Formats: sequence, structure tokens, C-alpha cells
Amino acid sequence: MRAAIGLWRWRHNPLRRTTDLVEAWAAFTAVVMLCLVVPLTGWAAGSSADDTLQRAVRAQQEQRVPTTARVVRAAERPVSAAGTAGAGDQESGRRSVVARWTAPDGSARTGTVTTARRTSAPGASFPLWTDRDGRPVAPPMQAGTAQAHAFIAGLTTALLAGLLVETVRRLVVRRLVLLRYARLDRAWAATGPDWGRTGTGS
Repeated sequence: MRAAIGLWRWRHNPLRRTTDLVEAWAAFTAVVMLCLVVPLTGWAAGSSADDTLQRAVRAQQEQRVPTTARVVRAAERPVSAAGTAGAGDQESGRRSVVARWTAPDGSARTGTVTTARRTSAPGASFPLWTDRDGRPVAPPMQAGTAQAHAFIAGLTTALLAGLLVETVRRLVVRRLVLLRYARLDRAWAATGPDWGRTGTGS
């Protein structure tokens, strides 16, 4: 930051080295990118993710139908991932049951699904989502959930972009420091052997 502020002052400074000017421009460019480019990148990524997720939300809401299922009996074994009736089937508060429900075409269906423990007794009813063919599916994603995911995607992209900018700036500064040391070593090698001999008559 100090190098960026000093950029204007160093324009005509006789002690200014080329590497000083390059470092100042690198810092100034990094500041501009962190203030403008990085936020725009995060916003663009978040907007793109939100558009994609909102289309997925609309598609899921069109393809998935809510219905009511009734427990027939407890299932002999847990339902597989393909037979999931809702999100979080592996949570401790849920259990697998054999249930009966009505498909969108009006036909009766029976299968193994999961439900909350409080609605797992035979005869208990619980909400269930199915696809157009009557197969149990997870509930459709909510618009608010999609927005939250899009916000996280945009924020993550912005953070990664900012990290990339700072990493590049540090690499440039490191390269400039090594270049200064190399020049100093060459200058010392050229003048070092005669150090202190000037004017001694030796």
C-alpha cells in the first residue's frame, strides 16, 4: 500500500530504482483489482450460479408432486439412496417404513421410504414428494436455499480471486527483491576489492 501511495512521489526521485517503480505499480494494480475486479468477479459468479439454481428450482417444482403417504408397517431393512423420500434420510430422527401413496396418475403405489419417527407407526400419514411417475423423490429445492448457495458461490469466488491477486503481487515483489540482491552482489563484486584504497596511494 505504501508503495502505491509513493508511486506519485517517486516519479522524479533521483534515488528511485526501476524495481521501486515496478513494485509500486504492482501494488497499485493489486489495490485496483481488489477493489473493483474481485468484487465484480464474485458478483458475476454468484449471479450465474443463482440463474442456474433458480432454473433447477423451477424444474424440480414442475417435475415433483406433493402427496400424502400412509405407513403400512416398519421396513425390514433401510431404504436405499435411490428410494429416498426426503432429504437427510440418514439422520437419527428418521426410519424406514413400507408406505402406500397415490401417484400423479391416480394409481396406488407401495414402497419403502423414510419418515420421521413420530409418524412411523402403522396407519400414520406423512407428506411425500414423488416424480411424475409416482416414484419417491427428495423435496424440491426452495428458492431461498438456491439464493444462499449462489451467495456462497459468489463469495468463495471473490475470496479465491482476491487470494490469487495477492499471491501474484507477492511473487512479483519477491522477484524484485531477488533482483535487487543480485544487482547489489554484482556491484559489490565490482567495487569490493578496491574498498578503502581510494586516496591511499597504494
